[in-house]
Amino acid sequence: MKKILVLGGGGFIGSNIVRHLLDRGDCYVTAADLSFPRGWEDIYSERIKNRCFKAVAGDFTSGLAFEKLGGGFDEVYMMAAIVGVNRTLEEPHEVIRVNTLLTMNTLDWIKANPVRRLLFASSSETYAGTFDSFGGQIPTPETVPLCISDVRHPRFTYAITKMHGEASFLHSAKAFGFECVVVRYQNIIGPNMGFRHAIPHIVQRFSDNPPSPFKVYGSQQTRAFCHITDAAVGTVAAMESDRAKGEIYHIGNDVEITMDELTREIGRLMGYRGEYIEATTYPGSVGRRCPDLSKCRDHFGYSPQVHWKEAVANAVDWYRSYFANGGKPTSGGFVPPEQFISW
Repeated sequence: MKKILVLGGGGFIGSNIVRHLLDRGDCYVTAADLSFPRGWEDIYSERIKNRCFKAVAGDFTSGLAFEKLGGGFDEVYMMAAIVGVNRTLEEPHEVIRVNTLLTMNTLDWIKANPVRRLLFASSSETYAGTFDSFGGQIPTPETVPLCISDVRHPRFTYAITKMHGEASFLHSAKAFGFECVVVRYQNIIGPNMGFRHAIPHIVQRFSDNPPSPFKVYGSQQTRAFCHITDAAVGTVAAMESDRAKGEIYHIGNDVEITMDELTREIGRLMGYRGEYIEATTYPGSVGRRCPDLSKCRDHFGYSPQVHWKEAVANAVDWYRSYFANGGKPTSGGFVPPEQFISW
């Protein structure tokens, strides 16, 4: 059986990749992260006993943490990163520091511990500035030029680290003798996805005596939301595809909706019966986003199965229950965009 490492295996997408791999039962999986808030021991106690799974906790911005991992891995999923719009606006220096160190430390570790293939988790944020500055093709293919519109804007620090990561792993693959695959995620959603994203923010607002009219931030901006199960399946398919060496793929859904549609659908699910009003969204937020999935469909048959309304309902149900039971955002809860206008 293959030996697989998931760096960032305690995160939202990383933990679901771990679950998908273990459910297949054909590999040994090590999940590495700063912490594991999603209950590994309870969920995978049997697999831990059978030595099919282990979790390694450590601060991987330090090269010393990699010494806990050992070696001999066939495949590495490099998912670890700081994410979240609010985090980039509040702590842009930390986004740069952490994400860059994670990339460089991983490469240093691979020099001494060769792997066959590495998949790097990138993002559609890498070309967000393209649309603001030059316009762009929708649905968007992987060939669109990567661009940020203003290096001084804190919102783009995450995109900068993802561009750096893509270039670092793709070029180092040739030098260090491993195969590299890059996936650019496109608004992946689902239960327990954290508190730094649009859906948990909207549910949080509806859960706390929502005013009428209810503000719809960036109402005419568009996104295409992909359920986490589709994202996990697509990511593993990209890793295992014979055609994927040195390639870049979009992983997401290609049904484009407005933020107004999203907000009203969540309001319907939450039983809200008031009015809505348009409002300005977070600074640096791109106007439209929808991926072209032709390449991943052609190369490894990826096709998202979960309709966006079903995906949204699944996420909303988890967060509605969480807030109804007195839960509070563990980090990155809703902060009004008005507080960030004068960045």
